Amino acid sequence: MSVTPGFVNHRLGLTEGERDAILRPMELTWLGLSCFRIRSREAAILTDPFPKTGGLSMGRPAADIVTVSCAHPDHSYVGGVTGSPLVIWGPGEYESAGILITGIATNSDKGRGKDGKNTAYVIELEGMRVCHLGRLAQVPSADQAETMSNVDLLLVPIGGQGALDAAAAAETVSLLEPRMIVPMHYAVPGSDLKLDGIDRFLREMGASPSEPQPRLTVTHTTLPAESQIVLLDHTAPRKTPK
Repeated sequence: MSVTPGFVNHRLGLTEGERDAILRPMELTWLGLSCFRIRSREAAILTDPFPKTGGLSMGRPAADIVTVSCAHPDHSYVGGVTGSPLVIWGPGEYESAGILITGIATNSDKGRGKDGKNTAYVIELEGMRVCHLGRLAQVPSADQAETMSNVDLLLVPIGGQGALDAAAAAETVSLLEPRMIVPMHYAVPGSDLKLDGIDRFLREMGASPSEPQPRLTVTHTTLPAESQIVLLDHTAPRKTPK
């Protein structure tokens, strides 16, 4: 069971039915690499903004909250986000617009160099727990996995090159047991970045390819009973309203 529904009930004194009536769908759009736009009723969250690189562009999205996982330029291009967002960068507990965000210290690039520090984020909104692993390069430890437990939606890098490769990503999925898995940070048509493709991860997971969706819209009541992989098309609108 997710943590957020209980939090909502406790804070507002709601019954389960009353809680369900006020929660709204969450919309997830992939802008490329590790960058997603997550929309709830209260706010728009942007994860790991990146500059134009390797044939990819996130456009000029607007956001209320931005999370940054590490100092690598492809994960920290805050200057490319319009508006005046709250920027969250590093481990800790944060709350804004009724959204709870927990940053968990992990490693990227096998822990080498100044870019070796990575923060994974658990984002609690609309009765669900979303975990964005950032540029995670190692399977989470037991302590890290405990903090990431009860995840409904896992955004996981799979393409290697300083982040998890397909085998390590599959092991991470098995460890965290999310309800839905959305791969990120992998090779896509039109990009010349040297990342692994989606096929390796699907083989590791024993899953068949599916048609990528333009976006994912989900509520806590429509989450699948068993783990499900969802592929998203990467898209980068020129101007994204909040």
